[in-house]
Amino acid sequence: MKIEYQETTNDLLKRIDIHKQFGGRDIDQWMINLLRPAMDAKILDVGCGAGKQCFLYHEYTDGKADITGGDVNPELLEKARSENAKKGNPIKFIELDFNQRFPLDDNQFDIESCCFAIYYAADIPFTIREMHRVLKPGGRLFTTGPMPTNKKVFYEIIKEASGKPIPPMPGSSRYSTAILETIRAAFSSVEVHIFENPLTFPTVEPFLDYTRASLSEDRKLWTSLFSGKDEFEQLMEKIAAVAERRLKQDGQLVMTKVVGGFVAIK
Repeated sequence: MKIEYQETTNDLLKRIDIHKQFGGRDIDQWMINLLRPAMDAKILDVGCGAGKQCFLYHEYTDGKADITGGDVNPELLEKARSENAKKGNPIKFIELDFNQRFPLDDNQFDIESCCFAIYYAADIPFTIREMHRVLKPGGRLFTTGPMPTNKKVFYEIIKEASGKPIPPMPGSSRYSTAILETIRAAFSSVEVHIFENPLTFPTVEPFLDYTRASLSEDRKLWTSLFSGKDEFEQLMEKIAAVAERRLKQDGQLVMTKVVGGFVAIK
């Protein structure tokens, strides 16, 4: 199954910024509380993007952990390397495509993470096998992804505005089913943790900013709703109108992120 998808730096960072501004909970703190990596841990972040998780591990371990981040997107890797240089290059960033064999030896890492990316794998069993292969015995794999009830208001507004069904999303349609089942089959044990973060928008503008970034970032997944810039802008106008009505009715827009965190032990 080939997923036509590629993040862009601006859209991804816009969404991260909106989560920080309007979210009621901190997903970074939740993740660190679950993992609590040892100071001397050897860590791999798969699909590292602009390096957010890697820098979080670096800060938590006081710069003592051995951290590698890998991604297939050169634009995001360049962003990560630029930020890394400002810190004295403590983290190793490599080109890594999780649809191909990892350029890494077996049994290397104590902790391996893949945050909001694993559901774009073309061949889930292959990618999980590679993640399993590079972990040490007893090592932990941590993944995050959207659960089926994620962003309910977001999808309701888009459906009402477009008059069309929401196309299947790789995350919510695969993460808690095929991916969780594959991880359970490959690892000795798996824990499922749920993180809920309500994003409360007092005006429609930040919700529209989030929606624009999300539809742009995932544009290849939304081809049944728009094609090209003109149709995209027409859809955004309709979404704005529906969002305004909802805001007037409820006094605010609350979009709850519902994330599953899977912790698997090799």
